[in-house]
Amino acid sequence: MWGFSVRAETITDSSSNAAVVPALDFDLADTNIAPDFTAVSNRPAAKTIAVLENTNSLSITNSSAAAGTNGINPELAMAVYFATTRQPEKAEPLLVGLLAGNIPEATQKAALLELGAVVRAENDLPRAQSIYAQYLQHWPGDVKVPEILLRQGEIFRQMGLNDLALGKFYSVMTSALSLKSDQLDYYQSLVLQTQIEIAETHYLIGQFSDAADFYLRLLQNTDPALNRVQIQFRLVRSLAIIHRDNQAVAQAKDFIAHFPDAEQEPEVRYYLAEALEALGQNTEALQQVLLCLREQKSKTQNNPEVWAYWQQRVGNEIANQLFREGDYVNSLAVYINLAQLDASPGWQIPVNYQMGITYEKLLQPQKAIETYNQILARETEVGTNATPALKAVFEMARWRAGFIQWQTNAETIDHSFAETAGVITNLTTNLQANTKHE
Repeated sequence: MWGFSVRAETITDSSSNAAVVPALDFDLADTNIAPDFTAVSNRPAAKTIAVLENTNSLSITNSSAAAGTNGINPELAMAVYFATTRQPEKAEPLLVGLLAGNIPEATQKAALLELGAVVRAENDLPRAQSIYAQYLQHWPGDVKVPEILLRQGEIFRQMGLNDLALGKFYSVMTSALSLKSDQLDYYQSLVLQTQIEIAETHYLIGQFSDAADFYLRLLQNTDPALNRVQIQFRLVRSLAIIHRDNQAVAQAKDFIAHFPDAEQEPEVRYYLAEALEALGQNTEALQQVLLCLREQKSKTQNNPEVWAYWQQRVGNEIANQLFREGDYVNSLAVYINLAQLDASPGWQIPVNYQMGITYEKLLQPQKAIETYNQILARETEVGTNATPALKAVFEMARWRAGFIQWQTNAETIDHSFAETAGVITNLTTNLQANTKHE
């Protein structure tokens, strides 16, 4: 019989990170673990955890008197149904009642596991952690121990206790080695999921070098259950962040080749272009940018907001970098394509201004003036809705157009003066020559 009371136990908070993390949903009737990347909400770490204390000895019986005629406890079945249909407020009382009664050991285990899952679904993470701890306390040699450790690691990570989470994940690897040979499939699935969780934890806490190494090893696994798109995407991002540019280029190209329709493709192209530019391969970087900007509508229409964001970001950053490096011809090519992405004044006017500046650098003053005048022609269109930033662009465009026109006029006058001076000099020289001859 289970008796419950509450006491406080302090756990050192080694990290305050809080992020959306992948979680694994377990089926009580299933002894295997199937990888699942369902996202669950997190909350800040709690320093004090209230745990359930078993004040009475556990009464274990081998009888099936508490079960139905088919050997399945009807209350447990009903609790599982309520949990599956997201009615935890109905599932929890049934499970607590079961654990307070005289039930077979197998039912006790199943009920405690289900209770932990229900409490975790309610986001009562400290209590869920303590329930799993009790399972380990009462059945330390159970075949489910590695699975419980995995759940505890996930919960610690949800709580922001990342060092404790990693400790639990590595304990899974150790405990799984004791599984019998007839549980090989279970072992392989468990180890794979744990490796994923270790990589994800390093990634979420910003240890991108360690994360990249784990993701690389995971990609060598041929298990069809592995979410290769997600794993390789995280690998590309990690490599880009830590500037392992050659590897980032190789992995990004491989990702695009194998998953051309993945929703992460525009972001991968961004990292590819950035890495190529960092390696000094500006021509290829430019090609990737233009491919991204000119991507066919059949792709962009599936995730228009995602594509628009990454097209604008990759184009703007690469164009600006090329401009800073003095590669005005290629930067202009990118700006021209960027302007076609969005006709709204808030986007197009600043891009056109950059085009005007670039024309100036290319010593094409008339094209620059035309571009600035196109900007000023839209001032009425924007009207009173102009943001401070747009107002500043209008003022700068007006000033630059006026300055270029003044400079052009001044150069024309200088040129005229130079021509006049040349004529006078020639006349004077000829006059002096004629006078001397006479």
